[in-house]
Amino acid sequence: MIDLHRHIPMSISVEKLLGFKMGNLIYKDGGYRLPELVIIAPDYIKSREWQQGVSGTVGSIISWNYALGGKKQAAKESIEALDEKKKWITFNLLEGDLLKTYKSYKTQLHVDGTGDNSTVTWTVEYERMNENVPDPDSVIELLQKIIKYVETHLNPDLVVNI
Repeated sequence: MIDLHRHIPMSISVEKLLGFKMGNLIYKDGGYRLPELVIIAPDYIKSREWQQGVSGTVGSIISWNYALGGKKQAAKESIEALDEKKKWITFNLLEGDLLKTYKSYKTQLHVDGTGDNSTVTWTVEYERMNENVPDPDSVIELLQKIIKYVETHLNPDLVVNI
């Protein structure tokens, strides 16, 4: 297994980014807001659907359609783990285009920070099908762009190059 980490600095407080529990980024008032990513980042997230389980709980399954490198992609993933206190959530890819290239693929989102600054860290854990398969840099870049869309959505006065 290989771990790839990307830290994305943001000009917004963790409290505003996360709000109550896992807040404005993915959680608000007792429910996950991942569906809002379709509205916030429509250039990248085309659709999503809860397939199984209670929305936003460990074991629930979500299907996504998204654009990666100008190509339509699909994914079905489960929420494997989450820790609201430590502000992280882990997704495990069950089906989808990435599993044509990687034997296994997990992502973890973690948010940390103080004051008006926060950092979103995406960690991707994956296993290549063979040694010729590249790192999933394009997926990490996509995740970075989506987080920047979220940042400008929560702070409309901020100008961010996406």
